[in-house]
Amino acid sequence: MKLSTFLTFLVGLVAAAPSELRTTANDLVDGQGFYCPHAILIYARGSTEQGNMGTLVGPYLAQGLSTQVKSLWIQGIGGDYTADLEDNFLPEGTSPEAIVEAYKMFNLAYDKCPGSLVLVGGYSQGAALLAATIPTLVGPARQQIKGAVLFGYTLNKKNDGRIPEYPADRTKVFCNNGDVVCQGVLQIKTPHLLYSAAAQGEGADFLANMISH
Repeated sequence: MKLSTFLTFLVGLVAAAPSELRTTANDLVDGQGFYCPHAILIYARGSTEQGNMGTLVGPYLAQGLSTQVKSLWIQGIGGDYTADLEDNFLPEGTSPEAIVEAYKMFNLAYDKCPGSLVLVGGYSQGAALLAATIPTLVGPARQQIKGAVLFGYTLNKKNDGRIPEYPADRTKVFCNNGDVVCQGVLQIKTPHLLYSAAAQGEGADFLANMISH
């Protein structure tokens, strides 16, 4: 799919997205430490998506999880994670600046709410961002992460369907049939754009289960 076609497709999806789905969420950044929730979802959007949650996956994952975890903060990774398309071709599948931004977000979660459980989700380049960042975390900041879901994982083949140095049994990767991105081919085809139902359903269920026992 050509870049121009991809961007046109995204614009159409944004227009069609239900208004109650947030494309930007800053509960962790804006929240007060003395009101910390039971769990915090930290999410990384895909390339070119708007806000810090995007439109294709993040809002649906957040909505599905919020129906199961009543005390929940939602936080997208923005700032220096600009989700530029060309960053997919860098060695880590994203930019060094993005990794630093995500690193700061995970450490903010521990510094502000050390007793909260952290759940993570990422789509496309956002999945690569999480895979590059989590191994850099040390001690309690990494131990605080209880579950991860990745959709259209651009480094799926390179990393053998895992997040390096993170438990495989706490990770679930969603790769649609025909999504060649998961095979290491950076071409956007229709299956790569169709993860919203999985995010709202099975993805949210997996994360909720990670903190239910």
